[in-house]
Amino acid sequence: MTQGVRHQCLIYEGSPASHLPALAALIRQKLQNHHRCLYLNSPPMVAGLRSYLYAAGVDVPEEEKKGSLVLTSENPHLENGSFDVDRMLNLLSGAVSQARHDGYLGLWATGDMSWEFGPERNFSRLLEYEWRLEELFQALPTLSGVCQYHRDTLPADIVHQGLQAHRHLFINETLSRLNPSYVPRESSFPQ
Repeated sequence: MTQGVRHQCLIYEGSPASHLPALAALIRQKLQNHHRCLYLNSPPMVAGLRSYLYAAGVDVPEEEKKGSLVLTSENPHLENGSFDVDRMLNLLSGAVSQARHDGYLGLWATGDMSWEFGPERNFSRLLEYEWRLEELFQALPTLSGVCQYHRDTLPADIVHQGLQAHRHLFINETLSRLNPSYVPRESSFPQ
C-alpha cells in the first residue's frame, strides 16, 4: 500500500464478507509491521473477520492476548445509542497514544459506518466526523485506517458524503486509489 495513504474509504455492496479477505490480509501486514489493529463492527462481522484472519495465517488468540489485535463490538462511543463525534475521536486518539505507549509503531483501525453510528442511525454529523477524523489523522501520523460504507444498508446521500470526504479509496491490501469524487472540505461544504 502506498506510503502516506492513511485515511481511506471502502464502499461496498452485497455481502460484507466479500471485503473481509482484503481487510484480513491488510491486518496481517499491519501486525507483521508491529502496529496494533482495531476492528469495530457487529458481533457477526467480528466473528467473520476472525475466521478470515485465521485463514490468512494470523494466530488470532495470540495476537489478541498480546494486545496487538483488538476485535470488538463494544461501542463506548455512543451516548444513549447516538453517535458522539467527540467521544469517538477521543477514544481513537487515546487508542493511538496507548498503542505507542505499549511499544507499537502505530494504530490501524477500521469500522463500518452502519455499525459505528449506532441503532439510532442519525447520520447528521457524518461529515463533521469525517472532517475531524481527517484532522486527527493529520495530527497523529501513527494513525491509519479504513472507513467502511455499505451501500446496501446506508442511505445513498450518506454514502455519497462519505465518498466525497475521503482522498483515497481502499481497493485491497496492496492498492489504494486517488478518489476522483473527493471534494476538499473548504471547497464545497459549509463549515
